[in-house]
Amino acid sequence: MYQLLDPTRFVVFITGATSGFGAAAARRYVAAGGKVIATGRRGDRLEALQQELGADNCHIIELDVRDRAAMERAIAAIPAPFDGINVVLANAGLALGLQPAAEADLDDWQTMIDTNISGLVYTVRLLLPGLIERGGGHVVTLGSVAGEFAYPGGSVYGASKAFVRHFALNLRSDLQGKNVRVTDIEPGLTETEFSLVRFKGDEDKASKPYSGTKAMTAEDIAESIFWVTSLPEHVNVNKIQMMATTQAIGPFDIYREG
Repeated sequence: MYQLLDPTRFVVFITGATSGFGAAAARRYVAAGGKVIATGRRGDRLEALQQELGADNCHIIELDVRDRAAMERAIAAIPAPFDGINVVLANAGLALGLQPAAEADLDDWQTMIDTNISGLVYTVRLLLPGLIERGGGHVVTLGSVAGEFAYPGGSVYGASKAFVRHFALNLRSDLQGKNVRVTDIEPGLTETEFSLVRFKGDEDKASKPYSGTKAMTAEDIAESIFWVTSLPEHVNVNKIQMMATTQAIGPFDIYREG
């Protein structure tokens, strides 16, 4: 049996750590003995997370990934020992609305593009040089099954996640010889705040996707993130696509007149 990487040596930079996958991943890495830099827009939640995990294990930065200049300043100011980052979890992202394209809110589309694409690109580009200088590491991006399988109302969200998938695969080529691994995690139905954000706080609408079924949890996804980063350095998992057992790919949507 080959030797897994020592999780006590992980120093993980996480975007979108105030809830969902990001918060669950922070807890998983700290539980294994690692350290995390937890970032997000909601300072109160970051403070609660730091109190839970301990300041020696969790450094927090209130930050919006869409603000490139703020990202640059924050990354440059990370103190030791948290500055020895070797895992980057580019997790921040969201979906807004589910209207047909001709009725969708352009501001919602722009927010998804700015967060899911630009914010991810800023995160990865600003942290990659450090990973390379320190001898290697791992970049984990958060895609979605929506990046491969289309559904009504998912036009820009799905397109943004398709970008994430191909960005991750292209990074693999660019990083040959640098000892930096890249994995895209592509979850399906997972019960987090995702739908509550998508439907802008409407709890009735947000609960419907999970009604009568058993969705995955944030902890399920965090465990997969932890696993791929714990594999020996010579092993790179390009992508993991995950669905709840109760979810599958549907039939073709065929429009019929009359």
